[in-house]
Amino acid sequence: MEKVSRVTARRHLPFLSPDIGCERRGDGVVRLWSRTPLGDYPATLLESLAHWAAMTPERTALAERSEPGWRRMTFAELRERARRVAQGLIARGLGPDRPVMLLSGNGLEHAVLTIAGLYAGVPVCPVSPAYSLMSEDFAKLRHIGAMVRPGLVWVTDDARFAAALDALDPVPRETDLTALEVEPTEALDRRRQALDGRSTAKILFTSGSTGRPKGVVVTHGMLAVNQRQLALIWPFLETRPPVLLDWLPWSHTFGGNQNLGLVLARGAALYIDDGRPTPDGIARTVENLRLVSPTLHFNVPRGLDMLLPYLEADVTLRDRFFAELDLIFYSGAALPEPLWQRLDALGVAATGQRPVLTTAWGATETAPLAMAAHFPLDRAGVVGVPVPGVEIALVPDGGKHEIRVRGPNVTPGYTHQPPRPTTAFDTDGFYRSGDAGSLADPADANAGLVFDGRIAEDFKLATGTWVSAGALRVAVVAAGAPVVQDAVIAGHDRDGVGVLLFAHPDAQRIVATVRAGLARHNTRYPGSSTRIARALILDEPPRLDADEITDKGYLNQRAVLSRRTEAVARLFAEPPGDAVIVF
Repeated sequence: MEKVSRVTARRHLPFLSPDIGCERRGDGVVRLWSRTPLGDYPATLLESLAHWAAMTPERTALAERSEPGWRRMTFAELRERARRVAQGLIARGLGPDRPVMLLSGNGLEHAVLTIAGLYAGVPVCPVSPAYSLMSEDFAKLRHIGAMVRPGLVWVTDDARFAAALDALDPVPRETDLTALEVEPTEALDRRRQALDGRSTAKILFTSGSTGRPKGVVVTHGMLAVNQRQLALIWPFLETRPPVLLDWLPWSHTFGGNQNLGLVLARGAALYIDDGRPTPDGIARTVENLRLVSPTLHFNVPRGLDMLLPYLEADVTLRDRFFAELDLIFYSGAALPEPLWQRLDALGVAATGQRPVLTTAWGATETAPLAMAAHFPLDRAGVVGVPVPGVEIALVPDGGKHEIRVRGPNVTPGYTHQPPRPTTAFDTDGFYRSGDAGSLADPADANAGLVFDGRIAEDFKLATGTWVSAGALRVAVVAAGAPVVQDAVIAGHDRDGVGVLLFAHPDAQRIVATVRAGLARHNTRYPGSSTRIARALILDEPPRLDADEITDKGYLNQRAVLSRRTEAVARLFAEPPGDAVIVF
């Protein structure tokens, strides 16, 4: 597809204009904050759900596939059923210290049970289904069960989850949500009235992309303020209720807090995409897109990468995808420049304008939204500015600056751990993200921050030169487009940088494309910290069970290097083997 000229107009959306304060301290710390007042917001999202149920009772809130179309649930039905299940949770003796653990994935019943937990003051812990269905040893599931200590475990299918259930300590379990439904009483009203912004709404476990999953306490106030922040930076949400077709798992903060939260806070209609950005699952997403034209498209770069060939090959699908689209939002990893250009080209072909591409930065610990690019973007890498109510501190760490966060959207801590451990929070109350960032324009804080990788992934060559693994990974994937799906950067204490490459399973001419692309990269970036000396294309895809990849597609660099020591040895062996590409 031809590259689109930057002169071609990009679709306009009325974003909040950034107004960012900036303080540079003598110790090298840079502090950033939004000058836009946060204003008032409700203590929980339940008030918003009550509003939509009263004002638009028959409008679709959620829908899941039911051949040949959709099984829908209205706002009135969602609220009524959630309240009945909430009463059932109370009757089962569940409460703040006896959470519900959900093993099954996104679905109408999952949503009802989640909102029921919010009403009843029962923390909800959704767990990635991959930990139950794709694991051989259930190590992560056992770890989560031990940390959560649930009073009830819910699955949609006893037989399918039998092995996973057996791996957990004995605990009451349920598959039929109707068995929990009870007519609401004053007991539910009392539970509801006792809630405030400090009450625990969820326990969400981090993806484990940089270590063992941690149980993050997500309060009602965190959920409510994050939706307030989103409404401030995206005022166009007021013009019409959003429509989403979304696969992002509710066991993670992006899908489960932000996107599901849009249903409660903004009256969004969320069509649950039962496809996935996998070779087997992407066709189902395409089928679903033929039925729904979203106004907001949320995804991760891997998902966009797998979707684009279908949009490029099918004009009808492309035009339906862009017909009502306000913006494309990506997060979870950097978007390679070739993907950016292909999305631009598709938007121009469909509408005559480049689409609005935007991103944000956050973590499970920040609910997730902490920074957002609510201004026009023309390149990948910029992750935005602090949203209203958030303070960012860029703290020197080696040759980089760590991004630290303080604000009402930040977690009070981790389940069954001391409040705000010093490993995760500094003495000023800022959350230590472990991510690095820098100002896109040192003279203009409104231009936003550039993501500069995970500090723990960086390493030194034998010469003492630092290698920024995160930034180099993005450049390598871009250089190897369209055949390279992901890359792991290696070279600690070596003379040069090597890369382990994961290629698209159906890609053609892989070696030739990689050789040519990385040669061009080396011409452009000849320095020792950016030049690729060697590359090895791996046969085995990254394994979820070995912590090499999360179910959102984020690659765990350290886990891959640790598990594939033999591949690293082959990469740097002298003389190099035939499979190693040498530059």
